[in-house]
Amino acid sequence: MTLRITGGELRGRRFRLPRGADFRPTADRVKSAVFSILGTDALQGARALDLYAGSGALGLEALSRGAVSVDFVETNARRCGHIRDTLAMLGLTERGAVHQGGVECIVESLTGGYGLVFADPPYAQDDWDKLMATLNRPGMLDDGSIVVAEHRHNLTMADEYGRLSLLTRRRYGDTAISMYEIGGFNA
Repeated sequence: MTLRITGGELRGRRFRLPRGADFRPTADRVKSAVFSILGTDALQGARALDLYAGSGALGLEALSRGAVSVDFVETNARRCGHIRDTLAMLGLTERGAVHQGGVECIVESLTGGYGLVFADPPYAQDDWDKLMATLNRPGMLDDGSIVVAEHRHNLTMADEYGRLSLLTRRRYGDTAISMYEIGGFNA
């Protein structure tokens, strides 16, 4: 399977997924919609966090569209290696860091200061309260930060998680995107 970057300086560049990839990359249609909703201001100069990174497609797209750096978090060692290889192939090694391990554990070890977070866990996971509590720890998110949560369309997400308030929710087939903010963003 081949994925492509849909916008920004690397628009049209393609990268391959490893054979036998057993994950669900974000569809181009959903990815394009997410970045359209975010707009350029949310990305320019932002430090981003790509949780449950899988292929790294969301973080790579953010880098192409102006994010200054992305921390990719993934449990699977093979996927982490693939993200590192893709960063190198696209000339983004200096702007991306790959962390292998459980999301909550890795997030606790990061310094924070993120303006944008992508969270795309396996659809079987439905413990968003724990993840959002981890993201709400002091210093993790900047004022005006946006959290993009990709989930099953029929999963009920809260309208608020601590300081994070629902900005918008959109459905794309079996996938739903819920965007949360910490003040200052209007879609």
